[in-house]
Amino acid sequence: MSSPFNFDAIVLSSAFDPLRQEVRDFIRPYRDNWSGWKIAHSWGGFDKEFSRAVGAKGWIGMTWPKRYGGAERTQIERYVVVEELIAAGAPLSAHWVGDRQTGPLLMRYGSEDLRRSLMPQIASGELTFCIGLSEPNSGSDLASVRARAEKVDGGYRLNGQKIWTSGAHVSDFMIGLFRSGADKDAPKHVGLSQFLIDMRSSGITIRPIADLTGESHFNEVYFDNVFVPDAHLIGEEGNAWKQVVSELAFERSQPDRFLSCFVLLPLLIDQLDEPDRLAKRRVGESVADLVVLREMSLSILGQLNAGKLPAQEAALVKDLGNSYEQKQPALIRELMDSAPDIRPSNPLSDALGYATQSVPSYSLRGGTREILRGIIAKGLGLK
Repeated sequence: MSSPFNFDAIVLSSAFDPLRQEVRDFIRPYRDNWSGWKIAHSWGGFDKEFSRAVGAKGWIGMTWPKRYGGAERTQIERYVVVEELIAAGAPLSAHWVGDRQTGPLLMRYGSEDLRRSLMPQIASGELTFCIGLSEPNSGSDLASVRARAEKVDGGYRLNGQKIWTSGAHVSDFMIGLFRSGADKDAPKHVGLSQFLIDMRSSGITIRPIADLTGESHFNEVYFDNVFVPDAHLIGEEGNAWKQVVSELAFERSQPDRFLSCFVLLPLLIDQLDEPDRLAKRRVGESVADLVVLREMSLSILGQLNAGKLPAQEAALVKDLGNSYEQKQPALIRELMDSAPDIRPSNPLSDALGYATQSVPSYSLRGGTREILRGIIAKGLGLK
């Protein structure tokens, strides 16, 4: 019986080694000054100046046309840069959404005016984007969103609420999903539209949500008659569901879905003095899982590059990646035989303290485990 999932292999040749070394050389002066707490934030760390430095290297929007601020390099080259940055614990969130999702979305569905005005600023690290999808009482069932967009003269009025909006408090723009259809009997996937929303607009209220670490990456965002002009409609009105699905394929299959805790692994290996057979086996198992996830992620990259939409494969990578990442703090505690205390003088302790508190949220971002497994079950013909 043939597999319902497609994971054709993609091999990275040694031709990419010089680029990989260039990224390592670039990041070393920064990395030497980062604490364990900072690198444990991984790609979720926010540092606008660092993003500008990455943009100056041409490593944001790498695959985009030069007329939009890109470098016209390959998806594989971008992958190499991204995995090196994440593996080092670099703070990427100031440009991450814009690079990973907003740019590709604008390329496929945005107007030429929006591409020319926004994409060069994303590529330079100047603009930060957030994603307005989830809502209270909707869980990860995005098709059930209730926030509404009402057509008015010259644009739309937005009303409603979004929740779990990462980085909303530091973002310049949001790409938000709203219900614009008037037919209440239409299927819930119909009548959805996406809008580019200036986060400085009148009528927007942002309320941070504190997590276990005491920080507030997530936010509630309220819209009270927020006006967006017609030019800020992304794609076709009422036809945003296919756009969101394509966005999530990019979001769920990237290296951030299994490398968020990678910084713990080399720190662990450095501190294991004369590891016994059990320690060697447990570290080997972790590395083997990591290699498999990376190969799956690379395969999805090839499919996206070919214009395909591997939504089920991406869901599988995200779900398996969640499980892998969430096991890493426990693995460290097991092999170090230590409680998850936080000692800033010890990079592993410092990083482990943050990771232990933050990993529960990993199975929420990008779609909950239940939703992902529903998508996977559908691919298997079980639903």
